[in-house]
Amino acid sequence: MLKGKHIVLGITGGIAAYKSAFLARLLVKAGAEVQVIMTPNAKQFITPLTLSTLTGKPVISEFFTANTGQWNSHVDLGLWADAFLVAPATASTIGKMVAGVADNMLVTSYLSTRATVFVAPAMDMDMMAHPSTVANLALLRERGCIIIEPTAGELASHLVGKGRMEEPENIVAVLDRYFDHSGDLTGKRVLITAGPTVERIDPVRFISNFSSGKMGFALASECASRGADVTLVAGPVSLTIDDPGVTRIDVESAQEMYDAVISRQPDQDILIMVAAVADYRVENAADHKIKRETSDAPVLRLVENPDIAKAVGKAKRKGQISVGFALETDNEQVNAQGKLERKNFDMIVLNSLRDPGAGFQTDTNRICIYTRDGAKREYPLKSKREVAADIVDALRELLPAQD
Repeated sequence: MLKGKHIVLGITGGIAAYKSAFLARLLVKAGAEVQVIMTPNAKQFITPLTLSTLTGKPVISEFFTANTGQWNSHVDLGLWADAFLVAPATASTIGKMVAGVADNMLVTSYLSTRATVFVAPAMDMDMMAHPSTVANLALLRERGCIIIEPTAGELASHLVGKGRMEEPENIVAVLDRYFDHSGDLTGKRVLITAGPTVERIDPVRFISNFSSGKMGFALASECASRGADVTLVAGPVSLTIDDPGVTRIDVESAQEMYDAVISRQPDQDILIMVAAVADYRVENAADHKIKRETSDAPVLRLVENPDIAKAVGKAKRKGQISVGFALETDNEQVNAQGKLERKNFDMIVLNSLRDPGAGFQTDTNRICIYTRDGAKREYPLKSKREVAADIVDALRELLPAQD
């Protein structure tokens, strides 16, 4: 699937830069056209001549060529790319990508590209685990970058831990898989709910839950990257999404989310119910702040919110696919399969709060997928963007064969 693809390969100043020669060779062998951009420090680890020989293209490192004065356009490079791969990505470059510090050709081109960005970190184990690196990688994920996780092993420091750049063969496999699925949802209209809902007690207090919206936003990005026209109905979250294939609708309460979903359901091909919708709301929310000094402890009478997933399942037309999520703490499989039947889902994604690294507010998830034919698929712990790809792969199998 890489034949004819334009790949920008960004190489930064780390010992793993030697692997980039093998990576470039494999990409070219797969039929890709590769343009290497090196940071100045990267040239201390591997020579531009080596990479130019392997790719058949002059390596770009500076904004202009010193002996001719020829300008290297970061805008043209960004637009040329079908994929923008940074491998290895050092902690320094990752930080610059997050902050937008455009002081070299690689970061400037990254800021100009419209292509999907793949980042393969490589650094010492303590740098990899440092809160700044962890936070920066989380921000890149939120912005749509695909992080190719490093592996554990002996590092250049001779310490043993996580920080080795993934092997070139596996990096190429990630890109190949990405392009293999690119466009397989073209023409499909997908509605996704994400995040929590907020149910007001008074103007300053509310009932809600811990949902961050990360899984729903990852699914929106994944579906859009495959060509779908995505409508994302989001509860109150701090996440952003910048994708022309995604129309975002912000809501607050379960009733607002219900109205947004049900009014749009007839036009959708696929509905993915990821949001953690509050089951109850306060029957009579106060229109002024309830003051502790002037009232007894309030008694909150709760009433049921509309069941969005159940309403979607009831109104589902022939050929329309609905997908649900089940976050459980016990009897996980029984509860998930029961929800699959009650809500008339075609597929349900189970995750458990008992699994470390899964559930609310994490950047990773561990899921199990059930379908109405009784099939069950279990997956290991992965980043939520990778989990989103697995979910869409499974979902794609439910669509009519002629599509």
